[in-house]
Amino acid sequence: MSLQKINTRTIVLILMMLVISVGRLISYEFPHQLSNFTPLGAIALFGGAYFTDKWKAYLVVLGTLFLSDIFINYLYTSKLMLWYSGAIWVYLPFLLMVLIGTFIKKINVINVGIASLASVCMHWLISDLPWFYGTRYSHNLSGYLLSLASAIPFEVNMLLADAVFCAILFGGFEMAKNKFSILRSNKELAV
Repeated sequence: MSLQKINTRTIVLILMMLVISVGRLISYEFPHQLSNFTPLGAIALFGGAYFTDKWKAYLVVLGTLFLSDIFINYLYTSKLMLWYSGAIWVYLPFLLMVLIGTFIKKINVINVGIASLASVCMHWLISDLPWFYGTRYSHNLSGYLLSLASAIPFEVNMLLADAVFCAILFGGFEMAKNKFSILRSNKELAV
């Protein structure tokens, strides 16, 4: 694969992920109706599925999350916050979503849908652990179960967001690959 091809494909993937990350503003504009309706899960799955160098997927997802967090936190607090308590428990599920995305070998609605469902379930189970960071729930199994139950509407929104943003990212890139062979991987060109 030529250096130009690697750079073009990588640049397109990164730009798609950065542009779609603006979708985080949807949940800011409509915090009650669309809380957790963000493109971050779709971005993580997309990066895991398409970057041939998987470290790029993790780096771009972390960078996208970090930069959009700075912007979103500023909108909420009017303060420039580079890091916040509990951030590790927010970032960890998205890194695991990248890992889930790496298991998508054939891009189709079923495989992406299964990966999305798995990643939302994993996000739900990790991000609502009450004993890792301060919450209003007691730090025991009962508190965890209450936290999980309270989070269901948020995770439903995340699943809906994954459906929308995965359709845009995966569908858009697949259409672009069909039109521009420079976006195809070596494996795809060999077929």
